[in-house]
Amino acid sequence: MQDKLVGRNPVSEALRSGADIDKIFVKKDADGSLLPILKKARVMKIPISEVDRRKLDEMSCGENHQGIVAQIPAESYKTVEDILNNARESGESPFVIILDKITDPHNLGSIIRTAHCAGAHGVIIPKHGSAGLNSIAAKTASGATMYTPVARVTNIARTIDELKEQGLWIVGADMNGESMYKVDMKGSIGLVIGNEGEGISRLVREKCDFIAEIPMWGKIDSLNASVAAAILMYEARRQQNN
Repeated sequence: MQDKLVGRNPVSEALRSGADIDKIFVKKDADGSLLPILKKARVMKIPISEVDRRKLDEMSCGENHQGIVAQIPAESYKTVEDILNNARESGESPFVIILDKITDPHNLGSIIRTAHCAGAHGVIIPKHGSAGLNSIAAKTASGATMYTPVARVTNIARTIDELKEQGLWIVGADMNGESMYKVDMKGSIGLVIGNEGEGISRLVREKCDFIAEIPMWGKIDSLNASVAAAILMYEARRQQNN
């Protein structure tokens, strides 16, 4: 399962074609031949990390990296329309999981796996500031990426507006909301899960129609993002089936 491009020409061609690139690793004090590649990557807002040659040697597994390696998705992305079509083809109301900058690929993979098991029609992630479909996420998803489409969008808030125009109600997960048992999650739903440390961003929260809180009884007041996502997905599914 390929999840990297090694060398100047492969990376340059990927940028030229508009292929999905999660991150670029470049040697410190990059020479002039790499500067046009890095300039284009910055214009495209692709994260760039300067590392030493030893790190690049490890990543390239013996290939001639020429000072640059790009991480690419291990799986292909779909579109939001693909997700909505998935719901239409099943004859069901859309049930979409929206991730607001989940950064751990293990969490992403786990959420995709649960989304498939809970009958969600797809997962939406932001293009920047988020874990992508790398080999870790794909492995953690245990094959769910083959059945549950994942769309990567430029702007989550704008995508939420577009989903609302399609008739979806947006439910955000936050500890300062209403009990999930009291939030109506029947019908067409977009469920928003926030960043592991900071939760849902202010702008995205303002776009939500409802804020759902998972009841807590212990001394710790938060859950792992993938666990919280699983609980809310199954509560939504329970309501859908009643």
